[in-house]
Amino acid sequence: MTLYEQIGKERLKNIIYQFYDLVFINPKIGTLFKGEKVLIREKQIQFLTQFLGGPQLYTEAHGHPKMRARHLLHAITEEAKEEWLKCMKEAIYTEINDDDELANALYLCFPQVANHMVNR
Repeated sequence: MTLYEQIGKERLKNIIYQFYDLVFINPKIGTLFKGEKVLIREKQIQFLTQFLGGPQLYTEAHGHPKMRARHLLHAITEEAKEEWLKCMKEAIYTEINDDDELANALYLCFPQVANHMVNR
């Protein structure tokens, strides 16, 4: 069973909404997330669905993810990465508060990817 199947569509959506609620107001990284909140959230839902083993929503809508290349326009520092991870962790553990093993498994998907995005 994939992480996507274990988490479920609605729970993943809730995590992403909570995550962006935190990110958009974060004084250290909020400015990195400019644009339409609805579109940003939708793209993240598509990407994480695919990333976690669900349907290939992001690729179908936008082509290959090429996440590092898509993020090069943004100055992503080590500090920004840590803030991003902190927001993601809070969103995950807030939503998945009844299954520590699942919450841990999901969170552990992100540090390596976040490290890869650091470009400054």
